Amino acid sequence: MIFDPILNLFRGRAIAIPPYDGAFRPNNALETATVLSEIAGPDNLCRAGERILLSSRNELLQLDPTGATCTSLEAYPELITSLAISKTGKLALSLADHRLLIDGDDIQLPKEIRSITALAFDVDDRLYICNGSDVHSTTDWVVDLMEKRCNGSVWLLPSGSRQPTCLARNLAWPGGILVQQDRLVISESWRHRLVTLSKTGASPVPILDKLPGYPGRLTASRSGAAWLAIFAPRNRLVEFILQEDAYRHDMMREIPRQQWIAPSLMPTNSFLDPLQCGAIKTMGVRKPWAPSRSYGLAVYLDADLQPVSSYHSRADGRHHGVTSVSEIDERIWVAACGGNRLLDLGAVQELGAA
Repeated sequence: MIFDPILNLFRGRAIAIPPYDGAFRPNNALETATVLSEIAGPDNLCRAGERILLSSRNELLQLDPTGATCTSLEAYPELITSLAISKTGKLALSLADHRLLIDGDDIQLPKEIRSITALAFDVDDRLYICNGSDVHSTTDWVVDLMEKRCNGSVWLLPSGSRQPTCLARNLAWPGGILVQQDRLVISESWRHRLVTLSKTGASPVPILDKLPGYPGRLTASRSGAAWLAIFAPRNRLVEFILQEDAYRHDMMREIPRQQWIAPSLMPTNSFLDPLQCGAIKTMGVRKPWAPSRSYGLAVYLDADLQPVSSYHSRADGRHHGVTSVSEIDERIWVAACGGNRLLDLGAVQELGAA
């Protein structure tokens, strides 16, 4: 209605979150997936040729084809925040101290690139960079969300160059990037959507919105489709807190971050957890349908980037905080950062994702 913006000043806005239905119908596929390895904070998972790389906090690991054993390639002084390998084998890696390394060479970046969340090469070895925020580091993503910021950006670093150019600004934490033939696909986490962007830079165009969680990294599928990692769920309590500025500012100032009413990568069992009584547990057992601050969710998208199927670890599960999904030798591997596990979701054909 034309009067809705005026009426909302008095009655407030309804808090509506898309339900887990249709392609997002809940299941236990992630929770019952085969555990390949127990790894501390598995995060960035990628493959180029015969190399399968995974970041584990500040360590870069190389996995064998079974995923059962890994070799430490290098330990860095800071957390590894993103990883990418080009078709020619060039390795790009970013750290939580705002550094970007390409084959070990330290690239000096503009000061506003403070939180590199995702990297991706194109076929010409040009590197695309997602910068979550020009204020907060990657490890402070929950602070950026609770401050309701939208000052992320996307950058292009041409092959052989050391000077990136900005393609888009004012994004609400761009957390994933997929390079296609004629465009980029960006996951805009705090706006719960995917947008497309010209490779030469232009205004982003929404292509999939109203997601039930915060979208993160995107990975191409061999079928021409894509996989999307959703690293945390939305819930009505968090959405309500985001509308209550005075309360939210007091909470952030006075309460330890782990007890904030905010999304999380991992489940906790603290008696200090917000909303922990009947809505979360009954007779000491956590409900699978409880409003949870953490969740496990991997989504398969078709060639038009529309959701086809999803794979869940529900509120009572352990495999939460999905940060990377990748097709490895016709199987789907999932990095459940919050569960400290690398998972094998199954064969591509068996999942109907071929």
